[in-house]
Amino acid sequence: MEVTTTEKMLLDRFGGSPLLSTQQVAEILHRSPEGLRITMSGNTDVAQLLRSCKLKIGRRVYFRVSSIAQLIDEA
Repeated sequence: MEVTTTEKMLLDRFGGSPLLSTQQVAEILHRSPEGLRITMSGNTDVAQLLRSCKLKIGRRVYFRVSSIAQLIDEA
């Protein structure tokens, strides 16, 4: 799988981790973490795209860098 420029930028910015926290994704999208949660709870196209990027590990919610980069590139 090829790494896009956006994906590389996100990996460099957040220490190379393949997963991003809600706080980090909110920062990328210029929203508050609570605003991001509210957006994801809706029934919009953006909410559905964000939910598809989500990964739960225990009680914590993470997002795949590759999916977030693809979402940004296709916007």
